[in-house]
Amino acid sequence: MTWRKFSGEVIQTPILEEVEAAIERETNLGNKLKVCIGTDSQVKGSVTDFATVIVFIREQRGAFMFIHQERSTQKMTIKERMLNEVQKSIDIAYKLCDLLDLYDVDLEVHADINTNPMFKSNQALHEAMGYILSMGFVFKAKPEAFASSCCANKMVQ
Repeated sequence: MTWRKFSGEVIQTPILEEVEAAIERETNLGNKLKVCIGTDSQVKGSVTDFATVIVFIREQRGAFMFIHQERSTQKMTIKERMLNEVQKSIDIAYKLCDLLDLYDVDLEVHADINTNPMFKSNQALHEAMGYILSMGFVFKAKPEAFASSCCANKMVQ
């Protein structure tokens, strides 16, 4: 799984090591961190582009993120695609949760799912929320889910 920084620089070390190094660096600089993980996707013809982001928020000091992108040619309904996004975010959150607990860093999982029933993505809201909460993670949906609806969205546009 290839990760990169927003600058485009490819991360050469395993993501767990890179996250730990970032936490240590930021902590040594006196920054309090929170991590938000989110995934968004965009269908372009027969291809679906997915972007998963790990956003590090420095309390009152800005943020930075790591990005993983992949493509799928599998045909999916909107609900399947939304739940696929959630699965990708949970996979990363699960890999990072012990490390984040060790350093006392709060974690949120963001879903690019609208809470307004007028939007198509809403049909996946209850399943996504149940899945994320049952895994023990803090859940955020639109409009609070900036990691997926803004950061990851920027990567797939």
